[in-house]
Amino acid sequence: MADDSEHREDRTQTSAPALARAVKLLRRPKLWLMPTVLTGLLALLLSLLYMGGIVNPNRALHDLPIGIVNADRGEPLPGQQENLGTQITRSVTSGASDTVDWRRLTAAQARDQLASAKIYGALVIPADFTGSVAALTTTNAKARPAITVLTNPGMGSFGSSLASKITQQAAQQTSLTIGRQLTAAPAAAKAGSTERLLLADPVTVTTEVGHPIGANSGLGLTAFYYTLLLVLAGFMGANIIGTGVDSALGYADTEIGPWHTRRPTVPISRTQTLLLKMAMTAGITVLTTTLIMVATVAILGMDASHLPLLWIYSYCASFAVGLGVQAINAAFGGIGQLVAMFVFIVLGLPSSGATVPLQAVPGFYRFLSIFEPMRQLSEGVRAILFFDARADAGLTRAWLWIVIGVALALLFGFAMTRYYDRKGLQRLTPQPA
Repeated sequence: MADDSEHREDRTQTSAPALARAVKLLRRPKLWLMPTVLTGLLALLLSLLYMGGIVNPNRALHDLPIGIVNADRGEPLPGQQENLGTQITRSVTSGASDTVDWRRLTAAQARDQLASAKIYGALVIPADFTGSVAALTTTNAKARPAITVLTNPGMGSFGSSLASKITQQAAQQTSLTIGRQLTAAPAAAKAGSTERLLLADPVTVTTEVGHPIGANSGLGLTAFYYTLLLVLAGFMGANIIGTGVDSALGYADTEIGPWHTRRPTVPISRTQTLLLKMAMTAGITVLTTTLIMVATVAILGMDASHLPLLWIYSYCASFAVGLGVQAINAAFGGIGQLVAMFVFIVLGLPSSGATVPLQAVPGFYRFLSIFEPMRQLSEGVRAILFFDARADAGLTRAWLWIVIGVALALLFGFAMTRYYDRKGLQRLTPQPA
C-alpha cells in the first residue's frame, strides 16, 4: 500500500509541472493569434460563400431558359387579327423581364431542348386552343381550353419547380386576360352566374413531365451528389496518398494514437516525389471509382444508364481532381490542403448549378462557374444519368474541362517542383537511418 501511495504522489508531482507549463503556454498571445484569425476567417468566408448563393434566388434570377410552344392553328376571334396562341406568345415573351429567357420553339424543338438540358421547362399552347375558347360562348362547348406546363426534373428539383412556378403564373395570367375579353363580349351578356364564373377564368392549366427521369434519381439530385462523391474521393484520396508517401519517405511523422514513428529520410527531389504521388493517384483512383459505382448503383439502386461510360467518366473526373490536389499541395506545402479545399469544394459547391440553377445565383457565382471544376463535372454526370449521354447536354464541355484540368495540374505541379529543385529548396535535410 505504501508503494502505491508513493507512485500516486510521484504521478501527481510529475503532472503538476506539466499542467503549469500548459497554463503558461495558454497565456501567450502569439499562440492564440494565428489559429484565431484563420478559423474566424474561414467561418466568415464559408458563411458568405455558401449562404450567399441561396439566400434569395428570386432576386438573383436572370435569364432562366424556358420554352414556349404555340401550336394554335385556330382562326382569330371576331374583331381580332391573330389567334389567341399568337397573342399569348407575344404577350408572354415581350412583357417578360430579364428574369426569364423565353424561347419560342416548335413542339419538336421543345422536346429536343428538354432532352438536351437546354431549358428548365416549357409552356405549350395546343392546336385547338382558340377554337375551344370561342366555343365557350356557344352551345358547342365541350371542354375548358387547356394550356400545358412541361417540367424537366433532370435539371434538378429546385430549377424544375422554379420554371414550373413561372410558367404556371404566366398561364394563369393568360387565363384571366382571356376571361376579361370573354366577359366583355356581347355573347356573355345572357350568360348565367355560373357560366360567367367559367368565362372569367376559362383556361385549365395542366402540368406534365416534359422529360422523365427514373424514380431512383433523387428528384434530379443524384447527379449533384454523385459529382460531389467524385470530387471528395479525388480530394481526400490525394491527401491520404500525399500523407502516406511523405511518411514512408521520412518527410512526415506517423502518429496513431500514442504511437509515433519517424522513418529515415529518403533523398528524393520534389519533382520525383510529385511524380510518385500522381502515379499512385492514377492507380488507387481505379479502386475508389469502382467502389463508388458499386455502392451507389448496385447496392443503393440508383438509376444509371450507360454504365461503362459512367465508370470511365467517373475515373477521369476523380483522377483529374486528385492530380489538381497533388499539384496544389506540392506548390503550397502545408497550406496546400486548405487551398485545394477552396478550389475544389468551398467555391465549387455554390457555383455548381446542380442544386440551384446558375440563373438564380448572384453574378459572382456565375463567374466562378465558368472555370470551377464541380460545375463542369456535374454537367457531365447529369448528361450521362438523365439525358442519354448526349454530347450537347453538357458532356462534351465536361470532357473538355477534364482534359484542361489534367493539363493544368501537370503543368502547374511540375513547373513549381522543378523551380524549387533548381533553387535547391529541399524539403528536409536527409537524416541517417
